[in-house]
Amino acid sequence: MERTPSVALLTVSDRSFLALREDLAGPLLAARVGVWGWKLLGAEILSDDSTGVSAALRRWADDRGADLILTTGGTGLSPRDQVPEATLAVADRLVPGIPEWIRARSAAEHPHACLSRGLAVLRGGCLIVNLPGSPRAVAEYLDALELVLPHALAQARQGPTWGQGDAHTGGR
Repeated sequence: MERTPSVALLTVSDRSFLALREDLAGPLLAARVGVWGWKLLGAEILSDDSTGVSAALRRWADDRGADLILTTGGTGLSPRDQVPEATLAVADRLVPGIPEWIRARSAAEHPHACLSRGLAVLRGGCLIVNLPGSPRAVAEYLDALELVLPHALAQARQGPTWGQGDAHTGGR
């Protein structure tokens, strides 16, 4: 029997962190994880601080054993948008096809989608995917991700091959 994926959600927004704006994208992510029947390990709202975002990604991937971390926000062109850089700082390997494919699908109707700098990476057996902060964009991206995430997570969970250990989780 296949294991139910475990998911952590990170909303990255100075305004939501300071309670100046309601986080709408995070609850949308949580609802979709519930519809998929996956285990929600937890959700956090973080400020646009790359060091803090990297630390949270490490904590959820390494210490709490998330199979998937979805981030929302911090992927635009503003100087405070540092989520891709924070994600890259913790990455073992890039998974460029996921964001390229999603942006291409979305940009057909919404040209500004090409301005999202979100990444998808692997840290050990954990897949990390950056989503924009817009609830509309999050819903569209999740529609696309639903088609590929089960297979991607199954592949990521296979772990190291050829007798090589995993640098972060001891071969989890």
